[in-house]
Amino acid sequence: MEYCCKIIIITMVAVSGGLTFPARAQETGTTGNDTLPRILVDSTRRTGELQQTDTLRGSAMTDTPLFKPNSGRAVIYSAVFPGLGQIYNRKYWKLPLVYGGYMGFIYAITWNNKNYRDYSQAYFDLSKDDPDNPDGWHESWLSFVPAGQDPASYLRDANFKSRLNNGRDFYRRYRDLSIILAIGWYFICMADAYVDAQLFDFDISPDLSLRIEPVVSPATRYTAFLYGLSCNIKF
Repeated sequence: MEYCCKIIIITMVAVSGGLTFPARAQETGTTGNDTLPRILVDSTRRTGELQQTDTLRGSAMTDTPLFKPNSGRAVIYSAVFPGLGQIYNRKYWKLPLVYGGYMGFIYAITWNNKNYRDYSQAYFDLSKDDPDNPDGWHESWLSFVPAGQDPASYLRDANFKSRLNNGRDFYRRYRDLSIILAIGWYFICMADAYVDAQLFDFDISPDLSLRIEPVVSPATRYTAFLYGLSCNIKF
């Protein structure tokens, strides 16, 4: 009897152990099978989010309007400050030309005006100096006398006075001309800013061709027989 009880107990333990092992194996297998689909779903979701982000970014870049300068605004900017219209049109390579021109005209105006004032002062002082009072002679016209020459002889020389007068008129004329040219350069820069803004998106086709062919015009009631060349330019 005791032996039978031991057999029954061993049999029950074995059966219970066998039932527990498949259950654990089934639980472990279920967890491993669920992990792979979850990883695939997460990766697919991330890929979709990246594609959506790229799509939004591309649409934002597509919707960004292209730069198109306004010609009226470019003229106003150029009038307010020289070169600002070219900066607004994004033609930065023209700035050295614009400011180089202004610097050249400013230098011409300054240099001619300085010489005009020197000649004018010398002519004015020469006219009022007394030949009999060398101590009261002004340095303005003495600087025009060549070295080693007698200033008294130049004081009484009408040609010397005429040269001073002609020099004064010469530099005054070129000073005024430089001012006029500087004003003209100012308006040229304004016109350049306007034209650049107007033609900013002008389509220049690379298909440029020149075709020359003979032309014969028959005689009519009003014209004689003519022949020549026809020139066609495609742009």
